[in-house]
Amino acid sequence: MKDNVSDFLLHRLSEWGVKRIFGYPGDGINGVFGALNRASDMIDFVQVRHEETAAFMACAHAKFTGEVGVCVATSGPGAIHLLNGLYDAKLDHQPVVAIVGQQKRAALGGNYQQEVDLISLFKDVAHEYVHMVSTPAQMRHIVDRAMRIAQSEHNVCCIIIPNDVQEMEAEKPPRKHGTIHSGIGYEAPRTVPHAEELQRAADILNAGDKVAMLVGAGALHATDEILEVADLLGAGIAKALLGKAAVPDDISYVTGSIGLLGTRPSYEMMTDCDTLLMVGSSFPYSEFLPEEGLARGVQIDINGRMLSIRYPMEVNLVGDSAETLRLLIPLLHKKEERSWRQRIEKNVAEWWETLEDRAMESANPINPQRVVQELSPRLPDDCIITCDSGSVTNWYARNLKIRRGMMASLSGGLATMGGGVPYAMAAKFAHPERLVIALIGDGAMQMLGMNEMLTIGKYWRRWSDPRLIVMVLNNRDLNQVTWEQRAMAGDPKFDASQDLPDFPYARFAELVGLMGIRVDQPEQIADAWNRAIGADRPVVLEAYADPDVPPLPPHITFKQAKAYASAILQGDPDSVDIIKASMKQIF
Repeated sequence: MKDNVSDFLLHRLSEWGVKRIFGYPGDGINGVFGALNRASDMIDFVQVRHEETAAFMACAHAKFTGEVGVCVATSGPGAIHLLNGLYDAKLDHQPVVAIVGQQKRAALGGNYQQEVDLISLFKDVAHEYVHMVSTPAQMRHIVDRAMRIAQSEHNVCCIIIPNDVQEMEAEKPPRKHGTIHSGIGYEAPRTVPHAEELQRAADILNAGDKVAMLVGAGALHATDEILEVADLLGAGIAKALLGKAAVPDDISYVTGSIGLLGTRPSYEMMTDCDTLLMVGSSFPYSEFLPEEGLARGVQIDINGRMLSIRYPMEVNLVGDSAETLRLLIPLLHKKEERSWRQRIEKNVAEWWETLEDRAMESANPINPQRVVQELSPRLPDDCIITCDSGSVTNWYARNLKIRRGMMASLSGGLATMGGGVPYAMAAKFAHPERLVIALIGDGAMQMLGMNEMLTIGKYWRRWSDPRLIVMVLNNRDLNQVTWEQRAMAGDPKFDASQDLPDFPYARFAELVGLMGIRVDQPEQIADAWNRAIGADRPVVLEAYADPDVPPLPPHITFKQAKAYASAILQGDPDSVDIIKASMKQIF
């Protein structure tokens, strides 16, 4: 029996190095799933509970391996469900290829069941490359181009395959006019700036007395180079959320995260610096960068489109972060004056003490900061941490101490809820020997995470180290938005939109064969983490947390204070409790 188009698709993906595909079946993609069954010795298929999860996992696979992430879904609703996870990949510049089914070609344009204009649907999220295979001879070059463009452009590509084409006999493109004969293989080029531009950048950095660095996801592979540059320049290092693992938090001049979820030392460093060096980051909030005109700027990014759009830089260097910094280092002069560095180190030391004090303040019943604070010293050196979007992101950003050798990520550019558990599962499939911990809010857990406990229950026995911990911050509230309503809009909490049903997450975990641990007293937290980290299977650790502990910004503006007061005066239902909790955190 000859290979059909779907068989050829999987063989070609395997030749490109694809070892795993995440997805969910349906009749619009049956041909591909039949081929997946036949190719099970070559490509591992991971069945999720929802196509959105498959796309999140493909994005996370790319983040945690550097490989192309691949997801698959059926036509119509299945394809539509992929979109959120694919936009996560697009906005975080990750190479992902989505494979989706379509109705038979003869039915297209006939208002057929589940017929959706998929090319138009995916034209934005997969704007670099989205095409439909209309004849078997196309499959080779469409796969090759999707895989190559995804890697070259660090973006999403989409292959659409009508149901009838999937089962047609595979064809080699004939050698005649109007055909395409493509090949396999892509190696990223060595991209570095011109020597003249490097010297210009060095001159600016050498002239600065108070240098601040901001590093992001594009600097994750450049840890040694970043630290050497910071040492030469006497600089402090702030981190965008996606760059949390770029440099360890146990270094005295690493100021931590930046922005609304950031730290006071990062805010003060950016406010007072006279020179900014930004490496591999597209951090979006300009109000947390130096005021325009008060600092000179140098930026390094592999993507020229991202240069000088957050701050007007004097020198914009297009290049790989590590390679560019290595070329820059010999041009830098070691600064002997260290008062700027000493000031940063003093601020950082005081800040860690402040966070410790805040985390240990009493709450009703558990202070959410303490849950993360107690985790940091217990983290194994090679663990992987994922986080969801919500108030838990504040504590991940500030309280969690990353050390060298750890990996960490979350949805950055899209900042979508629902990605934390899929990210953790993808990390575990990619690195089954490492402990993976997901920090999740109850809103995200109810949105997508609970369903995927079934996926974890299905697969965990395959992992060489079975430990995957999902920490659920159960505060019965869509807490981040609640605080944004108060501090940004000046509105009281809107119970109808914000209150979440209380749910026994730990007990639910036990129903699906996992371990469940519930803590509702602060003195239980340390032991709960010890039990979870020492478990022989995946764990849901449910922390019954106080929703009224405020995620204080690094600097409270008059506008924020006014909005907060307005929310209270308008009769916020939790006014008394949030005033008490805020007083404990501020003073």
